[in-house]
Amino acid sequence: MTGSESTVDAVIVGAGFAGLYQLHRFRELGLTCRVFEKASGVGGTWYWNRYPGARCDVESMSYSYSFSPELEQEWTWTEKYATQPEILRYLEHVADRFDLRKDITFDTSVISAIWDDETTRWTVTTDRGETVTSRYVVMATGCLSVPKDPEVPAIDRFQGTIYRTADWPHEGVDFTGRRVGVIGTGSSGIQSIPIIAGQAADTTVFQRTPNFSMPAGNRPLTEQEIAGMKADYRRWRDLQRTSGFGVPVEPATRSALEVTEEERNATYRNAWDTGTLVAILTAYTDSITDKAANDTAAEFVRARIREIVEDPETAEALCPSTYPIGTKRPCLDTGYYSTFNKENVHLVDLRATPIIEFTEAGIRTTDKVYELDSIVFATGFDAMTGALAAIDIRGRGGVTLTDRWSEGPRSYLGIAVAGFPNLFTITGPSSPSVLSNMAVSIEQHVDFVTDAVAHLRDGGYAAINPTVEAEDEWLAHVEEVGNFTLYPVADSWYVGANVPGKPRVFMAYIGGVGSYRERCDRIAANGYEGFQLIRPEREATKESA
Repeated sequence: MTGSESTVDAVIVGAGFAGLYQLHRFRELGLTCRVFEKASGVGGTWYWNRYPGARCDVESMSYSYSFSPELEQEWTWTEKYATQPEILRYLEHVADRFDLRKDITFDTSVISAIWDDETTRWTVTTDRGETVTSRYVVMATGCLSVPKDPEVPAIDRFQGTIYRTADWPHEGVDFTGRRVGVIGTGSSGIQSIPIIAGQAADTTVFQRTPNFSMPAGNRPLTEQEIAGMKADYRRWRDLQRTSGFGVPVEPATRSALEVTEEERNATYRNAWDTGTLVAILTAYTDSITDKAANDTAAEFVRARIREIVEDPETAEALCPSTYPIGTKRPCLDTGYYSTFNKENVHLVDLRATPIIEFTEAGIRTTDKVYELDSIVFATGFDAMTGALAAIDIRGRGGVTLTDRWSEGPRSYLGIAVAGFPNLFTITGPSSPSVLSNMAVSIEQHVDFVTDAVAHLRDGGYAAINPTVEAEDEWLAHVEEVGNFTLYPVADSWYVGANVPGKPRVFMAYIGGVGSYRERCDRIAANGYEGFQLIRPEREATKESA
């Protein structure tokens, strides 16, 4: 396809959960589409993240598409929390079932997207030299898809093997007999460390900031559970759409501070035993808004860590104490804390003894040199904005998206950006996205975009773009709601603190999946309030009131 040119109605970037569903919905409108995917297959994050122990932290029967009742009935999940291979098989099945592959170009990255006001079209260019013009561009690039490396000098000096959890070899890795160092204790580190440690001769975990993690209680699903959910799927999906996190839970009715310590700990113990990510955080009404209430949940988890980890010094190093529980992405694990009871597993507290450099033989801290055969980077992502910033996106007047976002991401609803007509960002910054069940939020965004495009077509409009005023009002609301909680106080990837130089902005909307959906529905019902609808002649515009 090198050097070729073509024209379609829509270009979709990414073939994960969002890209596949967006292609399906646009086809229902009769639109011609091209999907570009840098991987060799579908799956998005579930194509790349093949590290040991990779699995979703939302229960599998809930972390799935709801748009097709037939798909729900024919696919059978095997575990409470599906592994990466199973989720990838599911997405491959979806691609085949709905014949989506014929419109997807694999092994291809989009390098630029340029808007032309005269033609009201985008010109999209790929790294294979192909140019495509389209009316619409949908960025289905994922919130966690651009890995970041640690800021440590001389990485290339290390003579052993280096791996990244975000780009794991598809053939797998055998650590038998090897001395392995793992850098990072976020979700990928917490999931992979027990498995790596069970295989390697010696495992050293380099931890900068400890994370709160709870037992997943993963297990095979029973036939009765599967049949029960399949019979109840329609009701359950409705509950997902109206819930706070896209994960239905019984709403809390009391403050953590108005019950006795005994009752509170019994509630937390029950939440701990359920193996659900949000159970402890939703146990009381003020768990994420009041520091004193939050402290009771944090201390409960710290007490569990001290019970599990036998060495008191190691246990304390694993206990988070510098941020409220939940304000960094909490984790679900299988045997993470007990792994540190093994004689061949060691914890290095980088707060006490920071890494100075990589050496030919391993890692040097301020305390000593750790000789290693392999190093695993579980250092996370340039979240929310990294994939968008990696593409040269230019809107009206040639303004780049990176310049527009130089002081932090700006968008209306996390779906569209003022000055970039007909550009849609699925689960973009300032939407519920990473603070929700992504499958639920993705479907809602794709449906909103599809309905908006249908509205444009039926009304004879050429383009849609949010007004600066609507964008400003939405961002003020996102900030106001965020500041009502404890989330902004933590140095998390939610605020970009893990990437040096990245503007500190709380990038997700914590107002709730259900209330967000209601707002989007109201905006659409009011003629796409806050958006400018542009007619082909350009002289006639409609400002939605």
